Amino acid sequence: MLEGRDTLPALWGRVVRGPVCAVALSVGLGACVPFTTTQSPPVAPTVPSAPAPEPAAPATEIETRAPRSGAIAAHFQRIEEQRLADGLLRTDPRPADLPFAARDLEEVFVRVALHDEYTFVGNRLLEQETPAPLRRWRVPVGMRLEFGDSVPAAMRRADTRLVSGFAARLAALTDHPVSLTSGGANFHILVLDEAERRAIGPRLRNLVPGIDQVTENIVTDLPLSVSCLVLAFSRSGTDIYTDAVAIIRAELPDLSRMACYHEELAQGMGLPNDSPRARPSLFNDAAEFAVLTDMDEYLLRILYDPRLRPGIREREARPILRQIASEVLGGQS
Repeated sequence: MLEGRDTLPALWGRVVRGPVCAVALSVGLGACVPFTTTQSPPVAPTVPSAPAPEPAAPATEIETRAPRSGAIAAHFQRIEEQRLADGLLRTDPRPADLPFAARDLEEVFVRVALHDEYTFVGNRLLEQETPAPLRRWRVPVGMRLEFGDSVPAAMRRADTRLVSGFAARLAALTDHPVSLTSGGANFHILVLDEAERRAIGPRLRNLVPGIDQVTENIVTDLPLSVSCLVLAFSRSGTDIYTDAVAIIRAELPDLSRMACYHEELAQGMGLPNDSPRARPSLFNDAAEFAVLTDMDEYLLRILYDPRLRPGIREREARPILRQIASEVLGGQS
């Protein structure tokens, strides 16, 4: 069902046993699945407001690689090389060959923010796009990196610089507090090799008490067709995120790993779906871009515009979106 995909889409409204909370899942690099389940994460800790925005790390910043996990690392290296040969994984965030107007931006926002790509039928995950409410964070977002023992010090330092700068960029774009923290956090980013990810169940249950077995298995049994994912949770089944967990494969080569950080952290802010209409954008199954593009920046700004609210749906949101899209693009139609 997901063969050839790098990411999973966001699923919303999965009910699990125990206390209630919603979780959205998104899988990254080429395809994204925001995923939502229902359980009750711990009370989100207070996190500091984001620091003054810093420039995003350039594509060349991640230059170190995790120790090769044999065939898995070779597999992802071949994929990256083939994509580059095919002209994919572009790092030009404002491509002159892909202009777009306000109506395009409006439509892409509806597809990416107000639709889910996958849904649960019983315990099965099915590709079935469905309308969804707008979801986003209300509390400050404190991101915390956790590296598996397989990840060398040089890669940890490089990735920490990247995520710190990207968190500040997200804060500037959304006008919402987002920062990298070494203390209490509500957005956990786990960088793991294959063996570490397969054994992550106890840690995942600690981060998200009440998580159901099906959701846990999505992480521990992640197929090679998926490079990374993010799970975003909302207490009591509301449309407001309170906790998130991102999984990044440590075996990924540098550019693909950076693309996962860009895509999963941005999607974890409340952009759960992918769409072929999203160009130029990370939120497209084609893996055309490896960095957040200008269209993606506009999508994040619109997502946190105070004229919209968590829970709003397409019919009510359309006229508001049309006005906002026209404003951010200077009246272009």
